[in-house]
Amino acid sequence: MAAFSRLKMGAALVWAFFLALASTVAYAQEAPKTIWVTWQQALDRAAARNPSAYVAQQEISRADALVREARAGWLPILTGNGSYVRLDSARTFAGTVTTPIAQWNGNIQLTVPLVAPSAWANDWHAQDNRALATASAADVRRQLATAVGRVYLTVLLQHRQLEVVARALETARSHYDYAHTRLGLGLGNGVDDARAEQELRTDEAQLKDAETALVRAQSALATLLSEEDLVDVAGAFDLANAPTPATALDSARSRRADVRALEARRVASAHLRRDEWVYYAPSLLAQAQAFKETETALQPGSGWQIAVVLSIPFYDGGMRYGVRREREAVDEEARAQLEATLRQVSVEVRTTFRVVANADESLRSAREAAAAANTAATLADKSYRGGATTNIEVVDAERRAHDAASAVALAEDAARQARLDLLVATGAFP
Repeated sequence: MAAFSRLKMGAALVWAFFLALASTVAYAQEAPKTIWVTWQQALDRAAARNPSAYVAQQEISRADALVREARAGWLPILTGNGSYVRLDSARTFAGTVTTPIAQWNGNIQLTVPLVAPSAWANDWHAQDNRALATASAADVRRQLATAVGRVYLTVLLQHRQLEVVARALETARSHYDYAHTRLGLGLGNGVDDARAEQELRTDEAQLKDAETALVRAQSALATLLSEEDLVDVAGAFDLANAPTPATALDSARSRRADVRALEARRVASAHLRRDEWVYYAPSLLAQAQAFKETETALQPGSGWQIAVVLSIPFYDGGMRYGVRREREAVDEEARAQLEATLRQVSVEVRTTFRVVANADESLRSAREAAAAANTAATLADKSYRGGATTNIEVVDAERRAHDAASAVALAEDAARQARLDLLVATGAFP
């Protein structure tokens, strides 16, 4: 019975092993793939595939369609009509058929707006809205490119952090192997061995955290690029040169897409306010019609007619005055938003130059601190191996070196992000 129980337990263990192996293989097969993109490829894919950019492009197409709709209001219109009527009996008067039992009629009518102020204004305003949609689409692409750039730099940062943790883990493993070997030979002590193992396990956990952060950054980049797989960065990236401080403000006001969008809105609102006169102007319409129908004693079988219609708006219930007040408010809102944005641009440009200078100084100091920390860690390790100190100094020096290297990675990212902010603020990116 005991042998049978051991046999069942062995079979269960073998089955569990195969299940675990199958799940591992399945997980490996289902693991997400990674797509590698360069800096420019990331920007191009986002502009081509991101839903925000696609919707903005469709808004331009919609604005084009509205221009065509508005233009139709002052272009000639040609229509044709036909009808057939059958009565229960013919209508007669004094023995003469005035309305036959079957009647048909066909006509062609041409309508030409000779003076159509409202239609003209609608066409002008539709063209302003198309210009606004184009400028807004450029602003959407600017915001999207900025987001892609920031996430791209974040992926670079996470790669750098992963390298820092991997090096720290390698150092901690080497230190643990040495301390554990000394303990096995009776030359070390358990405290040193425990400290070295603690540092090793801590770095192992930090390595997994760094890998998780990298995957999340890759996932965020994939979302912006509308990809189904993780997206990683490939190759070096190149940020354009920013304008000089002397020309940066003028460059920002003329090149930034958000400023141009607000200027387009301001122009459109000013044109709406300018064209209030069309609600008071008369309109003149010409109509020409040729017809052919069932001939009767009272109606010829064919003919034509021309009419000119003049319409003068005397009173419309106060709608014109409401429109005037609405357009005045819209124009003032557009003007205020444009002025506020220009002030904000001025502050952003001046601020980003200072931020870039400070980030560069911070990066230089961080690199010098990392070099000093690495030197201290090397000296502490040599002193420990020579028996001059305990591994407390080694562990502390390694942690400081790790923190210093991590600070360098963060400083590098801050410097890159600061330059990206400068380019965005001055309108040099994208």
